[in-house]
Amino acid sequence: MGNKVKGNVKDTVGDLTNNTKMQAEGKWDKAKGATQEKIGEAKEHFSDDEAHPSK
Repeated sequence: MGNKVKGNVKDTVGDLTNNTKMQAEGKWDKAKGATQEKIGEAKEHFSDDEAHPSK
């Protein structure tokens, strides 16, 4: 979640200051955060399956 928040701030500040480099960094950080979130969800799903296997 940290990367998504940091990315959102950078993207917004970059937009307000017309700093395209900061906007790009913000978009990258948001994408990285979203990817990390999805990986975490997948890990949680698979660890739940291992803890409660089907019969």
